[in-house]
Amino acid sequence: MPHDHADHDHPHSLLPSDPALRVKALETILVARGLVDPAAMDAILDTYERKVGPHLGAAVVAKAWADPAFRTRLLADATAAVAELGISGRQGEHVVAVENTARTHNMVVCTLCSCYPWPLLGIPPAWYKSDAYRARAAREPRRVLAEFGVTLPEGQTVRVWDSTAEVRYLVIPMRPEGTEGMDETALAALVTRDSMIGTGLPGRPEARPR
Repeated sequence: MPHDHADHDHPHSLLPSDPALRVKALETILVARGLVDPAAMDAILDTYERKVGPHLGAAVVAKAWADPAFRTRLLADATAAVAELGISGRQGEHVVAVENTARTHNMVVCTLCSCYPWPLLGIPPAWYKSDAYRARAAREPRRVLAEFGVTLPEGQTVRVWDSTAEVRYLVIPMRPEGTEGMDETALAALVTRDSMIGTGLPGRPEARPR
């Protein structure tokens, strides 16, 4: 068969097995062949490492927990409220914030594709884009949440929000107990990416010595 021998001239044959090394090797090959501008590559990597990502969404949630006036503005017009913190960009033009309460737990899915608030949460995880999650989240949300390790009280309903190209959602999880007196930086450290999608819960503060 023609493909039984090793194709040492094919770029894939030069890539190591470790994912991180594969990415670096692929980048090196593309740069060497003049297909990618190193400066442009560095700018893109810098953007997704520092300028977008769940750490920004966590800062928004922490501010909403600590600042009632900001929380009100966030729930009224999330796009404008997050812009106050210098957060904006493509895939984040029309954001709606939905707040978890003791009566309602919010969960986000995109049943058509994988619409997602990139400036606030970064690149969507693989499971968010999967057919299984997109199909089951709206049909059996409690079972899906249980598979994520989230078991809700019987009296708490689940509301599923379907993201679109026009509207993307940010879940504001309930503030954990025992966080009174914590500043926004400490609060943000408790906010997980999944808690802002609704498939997880925020962390809890470490037990304080009495």
